[in-house]
Amino acid sequence: MAPARVNSEKDAEDELEMKVEKYSRGKGADLKALRDKKLRGQLTVKEKLYGQSAKAAAKAEEWLMPTEGGFLEPDDDLEKTYRVQQDSILKDVDLLSSKKPFDMILPVLGPYTIEYTSNGRYMLVGGRKGQLAMMDMLTMDLVKEFQVRETVRDVAFLHNERLYAVAQKKYPYIYDHRGTEIHCLKEHGKALKLQFLPKHFLLTSLNSFGQLHYQDVSTGEMIANYRTGLGRTDVMRVNPYNAVTSLGHAGGKVTMWKPTSVKPLVTMLCHHGPVTAVAFDRGGHLMATAGVDRKIKIWDLRKYEVVKSYPARAESLDFSQKGLLACSNGSQVEIYRDFGGHDYRLYMKHRMMKGYQVGKVLFRPYEDILGIGHSMGLSSILVPGSGEPNFDTFVANPMETTKQKREKEVHALMDKLPPESIMLNPNMIATVRAPKKKEKKTKKEIEEEMDDAVEAAKNIERKKKTKGRSKPSKRARKKEEDVLRAKRPFLEQSKEVDERPDKKQRIGEEVQLPKALQRFAKKPQS
Repeated sequence: MAPARVNSEKDAEDELEMKVEKYSRGKGADLKALRDKKLRGQLTVKEKLYGQSAKAAAKAEEWLMPTEGGFLEPDDDLEKTYRVQQDSILKDVDLLSSKKPFDMILPVLGPYTIEYTSNGRYMLVGGRKGQLAMMDMLTMDLVKEFQVRETVRDVAFLHNERLYAVAQKKYPYIYDHRGTEIHCLKEHGKALKLQFLPKHFLLTSLNSFGQLHYQDVSTGEMIANYRTGLGRTDVMRVNPYNAVTSLGHAGGKVTMWKPTSVKPLVTMLCHHGPVTAVAFDRGGHLMATAGVDRKIKIWDLRKYEVVKSYPARAESLDFSQKGLLACSNGSQVEIYRDFGGHDYRLYMKHRMMKGYQVGKVLFRPYEDILGIGHSMGLSSILVPGSGEPNFDTFVANPMETTKQKREKEVHALMDKLPPESIMLNPNMIATVRAPKKKEKKTKKEIEEEMDDAVEAAKNIERKKKTKGRSKPSKRARKKEEDVLRAKRPFLEQSKEVDERPDKKQRIGEEVQLPKALQRFAKKPQS
């Protein structure tokens, strides 16, 4: 056997052992110290099964997930990953990855906002002064570019790249991939932000009057229109876990909405000033907020508690598929990484040219790329370990054909969820509602039930007994006993009702209140 082949087989075995350790349950039990032969035999069989299952899981990962993600790792404690520049990263990556970062200088029609499709292949670009463009990021080709000649505030893809919505000067518009205007959504008004719920086919908009609109793009029906009542805001994000829409307000509050509720599901006081950005991680249990009070907070939505807080300012936030958090601050972009237990620490830094103001940061799905829209154009940087390395073709396929797109669109329409399915805990769907606690009965209801029970006790027929055991006195005494036995539980209930304190207790003359509270006391009626 050739030595090169032996080395490759040895490397493959070592790699498999490392993956087996990842799925193992830790150090096994010390079986030699056991004296009980039966217990030792049972534990031997179980330890063998644990080893086989870990090996099977490692092999399945090798077959189903052939690509592994990586991170920047320092050689020693003195070296810091946030000091590594983009030039150093580009020297060590492969040829395809080195072509993905770019800088487009477009100083006339900015600032720019960006949006990616769910599979990360297409990017939609919107310039504040009316420029719209769609790019194929796989081939770096320009699909379509045109001018609307009015203000563009936000852009959002619909279910795929063939349709997208644009928040323009007066109304939101829907265009197709050729740049043809399909719809003008006048009911939404002057929209500031747009979001799309792909599983429900709902387009969500937030206008300048603080109104939240939900419209079904498959039927054209306006599902809901709510006034938030907390003033103008342009901070809106949808939680990917439960499709709940979150808004950040000027009073430091974050509210969570669904289309079937007039009032917000949750209202959280997150900052001591206006909220500037909101973002959710892929699992939907972590929320990051930034405010004018120069704080970035990471919240655990299962407990509604802060797990980490940083003294920093951010105009835009975004979580990657692997949990990295990107923050924009002026002309600087900072990326934080979770080092275990929600311990987010600075991972990378990137500074734009002096004078560039970063407007939006957005991670590209299934790629280690961070897109940046700023006042002077567009930029894209490499962030190792940010994207999911393996994609599921049934969920999002960057290489999908026209036939696959058509089939996916048909299946998405058939599997469309109703707006009623949006809730804070989607696991509650298809479960049985818990029975309500019994309400306490009133005194009148107890008396009516007691009268019925007494009548039933009086009408009980008894057999006639011989030898003087059916005397009238004995029959009357037994009837009285039956009546008392029937009354007893109802008397106990009425006693509990009498002892229950009245909610609206009037303050009598004998109660002496302080002078500051006497004017609030009810005066007795003469």
